[in-house]
Amino acid sequence: MTDQTISNSTGNISWKSYYELCKPKVVILIIFTAVVGMFLAVPGMVPWQSLIFGTIGIGLAASSAAAINHFLDRKYDAKMARTKGRPLPHGDLNGTQVLGFAFSIGAIAMLVLVFLVNELTALLTFLSLIGYAVIYTVYLKHATPQNIVIGGAAGAAPPVLGWCAVTGTIDPHALLLFLIIFIWTPPHFWALAVARRDEYAKADIPMLPVTHGAEFTRLQIVLYTVLLIVVSVLPFLTGMSGVLYLVTALGLGFGFLYYAILLKKTADDVIAMKTFKYSITYLMVLFAVLLIDHYI
Repeated sequence: MTDQTISNSTGNISWKSYYELCKPKVVILIIFTAVVGMFLAVPGMVPWQSLIFGTIGIGLAASSAAAINHFLDRKYDAKMARTKGRPLPHGDLNGTQVLGFAFSIGAIAMLVLVFLVNELTALLTFLSLIGYAVIYTVYLKHATPQNIVIGGAAGAAPPVLGWCAVTGTIDPHALLLFLIIFIWTPPHFWALAVARRDEYAKADIPMLPVTHGAEFTRLQIVLYTVLLIVVSVLPFLTGMSGVLYLVTALGLGFGFLYYAILLKKTADDVIAMKTFKYSITYLMVLFAVLLIDHYI
């Protein structure tokens, strides 16, 4: 099917197609880490305006970036079993509809952040949107096997955006949260890439397991996981969090390392997917405990 094909020509377009454009599972994780950043920025309750409008603005911007990514990756998505059912390659929406949706919610996000939150948050959010939707998707993803390492900076920004939405500043503690997600991203995504390496090769996308082999990538997952454990301890060492967080971070980190080492030893793609799924649980629980520890 081409971009212009479909039932959408009759106006019978499901809201679910637009919802899928937003990559809701990814955006929920982005919003969650941003909201945690908001609460960690203050000793008490987050001001309601920053909480509500900051969450809306950051969430809409992330959704806009996801939709632009759908549009730019539509030809590659059509070649991969994991993504060929997305709205564009499947023919549920056309390019004009996707871009119209992406730019509309992106514009709303910027207006909300500029006028109802603060200009610095709007600027940082816009840079993150461009970083993911354009710099990563258009250039890095196809230029280097280190694409996810470099491009991970955009995905690591939400806690900083949340913190900034409340304080209007970029705090060193917020940058620690950024660092945790930045180091978490490569082992998280490479686990998926190892399991789906044949699909990436078919789509001619130079992911690390395609260019350097699965064995090399599995080693990198182990090394990055060790580094993640070290970095995850920094909030405790800097006085940002307490013992509850420290114990949880170490427990979660060694759990991640267990899966990484198991993947290295077995070279099993089923274990790769389990590692990928565990990494998502790792980040959600880590940030949840950061929040709980903050108020104890």
